[in-house]
Amino acid sequence: MGVNSWEVTDEFWSRVAPLIPPAQSRSANREYQRKPGGGRKPKPARLVFEAIVYVLRTGCQWKALPAERFGSASAVHKRFLEWEAAGFFEALWRAGLAEYDEMEGIAWRWQSIDGATLKAPLAQEQVGPNPTDRGKKNGSKRHLLVDGRGVPLSLTVTGANRHDVTQMEAVLDAIQIKRPNPPIRRSKHLCADAGYRGKAAMSTMLGHGYIPHVRGRHEEAQQLKQRPGKRARRWIVEVAHSWFNRFRKLLVRYEKLARSFRALNQLAAAIIAFRKVPLKVNIIYG
Repeated sequence: MGVNSWEVTDEFWSRVAPLIPPAQSRSANREYQRKPGGGRKPKPARLVFEAIVYVLRTGCQWKALPAERFGSASAVHKRFLEWEAAGFFEALWRAGLAEYDEMEGIAWRWQSIDGATLKAPLAQEQVGPNPTDRGKKNGSKRHLLVDGRGVPLSLTVTGANRHDVTQMEAVLDAIQIKRPNPPIRRSKHLCADAGYRGKAAMSTMLGHGYIPHVRGRHEEAQQLKQRPGKRARRWIVEVAHSWFNRFRKLLVRYEKLARSFRALNQLAAAIIAFRKVPLKVNIIYG
């Protein structure tokens, strides 16, 4: 019998479990009608995490979680918000990057940056008129910075009407893991499309120590025709965006709160990072 693409393996859970925030304790300044230990027992953390991955992978509504497997959907969503507030999903992403860096080595030398717009019909935060719909409908934008293999190093979420250049500083400042100082410092390159042209973008790239490579799609395609052996490097960020969109909960944003949508993106980034190391993660994104 096959394993479902959202089931959490023992190997993956061994990385997740140490980062799970402790259960919230009772406040000493509040009176409770129910005695300590009364009521339903808390759901096992692994079951809650698997339910969150199920939502991320399948794109179902929180209230549509299969009750026969995961129990109360509202309880799962409550724990999801508690874990987000504790920084769990960001910590899991950093742990995935650290293990990927140790086992494979982050491809720091060639990095790529780009944004992708998403429909956001129900969003209430970090949302704006979507230029791809001529501003008639709202949307959000995911800004990504990836390494040379497409592993996400940084991401931010904004309204769809925010230009990529205005968010470049925030994206470069939000890198989740610090680059070590090698004995011989190698140059680092940043690839971007024509939307990042201009003095402001160039100044930001140079200020962060990058060698800019800004090319339009037609320019890059023309270079590949002239030099068949040349490796296309900018497109890897578009591949990474497609990996995120394979998590159906991220294809169209139905999350009202920005922090909820950001946490789901961070969980997807963590899964992508962990799948780049010799670890049986099982969760499919491509």
